[in-house]
Amino acid sequence: MAQVQPGNSPSAEPVTDPALQEKVEEKVESARQVAAQLLKGIKQIGMYRHNEAKFPEFLARTHEALTAHTEKHGALHIKVEQQNFMTYGEPLFAEDTPLPYKFFRDGIRQLILRPGLSLEELVTFTLIALSEPERGAEDVLAQLWRSGLEHLEYVVVEGFRMDEVNEEEVEVEVDRVVGYLYSRLKTGSDDYLRFARVNAEDLDSKLDGVEQMRGLVVAGNYASDDLKARLQREISEEEGARLFPKLVSAIFLVIEGGVEDRELLEEIFVQLLDAMLIQDDYGTINQMLLKMRALAQRAPGGEIERLVGYFTQKMGDEQRVMRLAEMLKATRPRNPVDINRYMQALDSSAVFALLNALETIDIPENRLLMCDALARFAQDNPHPFVQRLESERPQTVRDMVYILEKSDHPERVKMFGLVMLNKNLAVKLEVMNIIARGRTAEARKLILDALNDSAAQVRMLAARLLPEFDRDRAYTDLMRLMREASFDKKSLEERTACYAALGSTALPGAISLMLQTLSVKPTLLNKKKVLEDKLLAVAGLAAACSIPGYKALQGVVEDKSQPIEVLTAARKAMYQTKKTLFGETTVAEEA
Repeated sequence: MAQVQPGNSPSAEPVTDPALQEKVEEKVESARQVAAQLLKGIKQIGMYRHNEAKFPEFLARTHEALTAHTEKHGALHIKVEQQNFMTYGEPLFAEDTPLPYKFFRDGIRQLILRPGLSLEELVTFTLIALSEPERGAEDVLAQLWRSGLEHLEYVVVEGFRMDEVNEEEVEVEVDRVVGYLYSRLKTGSDDYLRFARVNAEDLDSKLDGVEQMRGLVVAGNYASDDLKARLQREISEEEGARLFPKLVSAIFLVIEGGVEDRELLEEIFVQLLDAMLIQDDYGTINQMLLKMRALAQRAPGGEIERLVGYFTQKMGDEQRVMRLAEMLKATRPRNPVDINRYMQALDSSAVFALLNALETIDIPENRLLMCDALARFAQDNPHPFVQRLESERPQTVRDMVYILEKSDHPERVKMFGLVMLNKNLAVKLEVMNIIARGRTAEARKLILDALNDSAAQVRMLAARLLPEFDRDRAYTDLMRLMREASFDKKSLEERTACYAALGSTALPGAISLMLQTLSVKPTLLNKKKVLEDKLLAVAGLAAACSIPGYKALQGVVEDKSQPIEVLTAARKAMYQTKKTLFGETTVAEEA
């Protein structure tokens, strides 16, 4: 409900001046036109209640009539009776209707339709009037309050009960009390606190015939806990959505008018910053900073530009960054874009505070959000991030590697070399996969050096990653590794990885080596070794995943002189290759 504005309320008293009488009759007739069009629109809505998109069209003529009335006569004041709407003591509807009773029952005694009422607001008001609280809908008063119609005002009278006085007499007297208080709200002066100075003596002198209201008992229903919680939530939303933005706009209007006290401005904006951080309102903070920068561009080198630097510095203070971390530590933010913009606005002095805050966050999405913001700083100054690559916490190392990789720093691969000295195997393997994405000569050198690592898992992953850089050079390096005398002493799993890496190059030399290995005839002394070599060769052909590899496997399957283990492995590899290349296998083949 909009605040009550100064205006003239229609009186039910008779008008003696003929000119005024004619003007009143014109207003009443215009108001009746609005009511008639409203009834027609309500009937159409009742017939097509399922088609909500047509409601504005049904009420378009009502809106036109109302607009014409408000433009010519000002706001439309309606007094709510039980069975009709009244204005200047005249009913608006030709016959009684149940429509006003819903408002009357909830204590609404006056409706004021202000100029500028939009069609959307009229539709909302009409749907509220048509709602049925008896069937589970909220009461009309609650719906009006929730809808927040800016151009619709209403006056509510709560129920009163006094001993030895019947309800009709109480209603008349209460209406007179409300009428007097409402008249106090209307003024053409600049004294906006006039209503606040109403006292009992003023009220008593104005109300002739109203006895002293001693022993008065206000009768009503207590607010439920759910209603209190809902009202509190809506008040909080109102403060967040409207109060702070209005306050910020007012401050900027003052600044634009000219304020030379720099210390005062700094104190005001820091207090606003802390208030909005407490409410987790990062969107308003970003808007403030954006407006300050816009003002600073108009006057470069002035006080506003220095204020921007001071405000940005305060945004990055450790206690404020930790406040941000506390929020990210507990829940996933509703507006991560606002938080990202907040962190992107910080200067380099906030890097260490952000890194310390990152250590306290466990939710993966929130850690990623902060890492994305830190990547901008790593491009200019990677030293703080490189230092943490030696951390004993695997998650910290992963985050630093992600930040350095995202920063696209030209020497980031050299920095990753520190991670290869880390004792945590999972971290080393993860970093190797990140390094391999670079496809640079420095990245390839790190992967090649990993072939001599003490951990077998690292050596195996290095062998698999080498062909992703350069197939020809990978073929040469892997062949040299496989010809070493110590290669046969490695585990079967590691040798299989090397053969698979060699086969994945899909070079003719690699296919030829596999076929030569498969054609070796075992002897009594080397039967076990030959079988292992043949199985390794099958694994290499399977990794090739190419037409030549498929044909080679097909030839092995057709060679019945091969051991049963080799035939079984070759058949599985052939069907898997066929499925990968052509996307088709039979049920029998898959079995």
